[in-house]
Amino acid sequence: MNRYQAAGVDVTAGYELVKKIKADVAATKRPGVRGGIGSFGGLFDLGSLNYHHPVLVAGTDGVGTKLMIAQAVGDHTTVGIDLVAMCANDVLAQGAEPLFFLDYIATGKNVPAKMAAIVSGVAAGCRQAGCALLGGETAEMPDMYAQDEYDLAGTLTGAAEKEQLLTADRPQVGDVLLGLASSGVHSNGFSLVRQIVQEAGMTYADRPAALAGASLGEALLTPTKIYVPAVLPLVQAGQVHGIAHITGGGLPENLPRMFGDALQAVVDPATWARPAIFDWLLAAGDLSLADAFATFNMGLGLILAVAPDQVAAVQAALAVAGEPAVEVGRLQARPAGAAKLIIKGVTVNGTEEKEEEK
Repeated sequence: MNRYQAAGVDVTAGYELVKKIKADVAATKRPGVRGGIGSFGGLFDLGSLNYHHPVLVAGTDGVGTKLMIAQAVGDHTTVGIDLVAMCANDVLAQGAEPLFFLDYIATGKNVPAKMAAIVSGVAAGCRQAGCALLGGETAEMPDMYAQDEYDLAGTLTGAAEKEQLLTADRPQVGDVLLGLASSGVHSNGFSLVRQIVQEAGMTYADRPAALAGASLGEALLTPTKIYVPAVLPLVQAGQVHGIAHITGGGLPENLPRMFGDALQAVVDPATWARPAIFDWLLAAGDLSLADAFATFNMGLGLILAVAPDQVAAVQAALAVAGEPAVEVGRLQARPAGAAKLIIKGVTVNGTEEKEEEK
């Protein structure tokens, strides 16, 4: 054992990890990729794609404290999907096609089998998003993390034709808001989730009746849905005016980012079904609807703004792609001094829609 190994860093484990993940990385190869892993930098030839005036769109994110649930349960196979999804859906919301992804794993001890399971999830997410896993870094830092701990972060780069970028000036009065279902909690709000589980005196192995046989761990580790395959073709066809990725802050934080200040969104929660995990969190955490909507996606992972004459065509295309969408609201002119978002029956920043406003 050399001095570096004695200090807690085993570089040979890193070499073994690279061998384990080569097949997963290779499976994400797409047009534009040059070379493979092992170089000092990943190579991507944008000129090999058929863009006329490409604009690069980049997003970076992590998985947050959802990782603590994965570590407690001992299931590391899905958090990589979460990592890619958080970035891919953000890039999609700007109208861009995901091209390539770079990941970063920091851990107290590099256990190659565990790290390979994580990267396998990253590769699976990349395949879903249609992007290449171009490279990454695994950092073994025993003085910063406990042996069983790790953190994940990643960056995705995409591209869009300049004229197809989804900017806040595209949505218009009268646009219909179509909601695409989330797969569950996705990757936001887990500090509150973990607190609720702890205060309820439960473990992630418990199976609340509300979850119809699933354990809390299984329900909470359901990976974030990646919407790129279903939605990107509609964006490229010009059938979508705007996209909101519902992440941290829920609808109140994310939906208003899609459109300009002259517009107001009115959304009706009665129009969509929400996964059972949210009902359990509401009950077990004694949460108000206002708190829940300000923290979680509450069943909607993505919201599209679509012109009324395109709604039927967009819904039909999404259904064929396996992502059925429901009408959840509309955009209207925003009265002076009014909020940009009204959620029927829910107080948002002190504002709740009244009967006379409907």
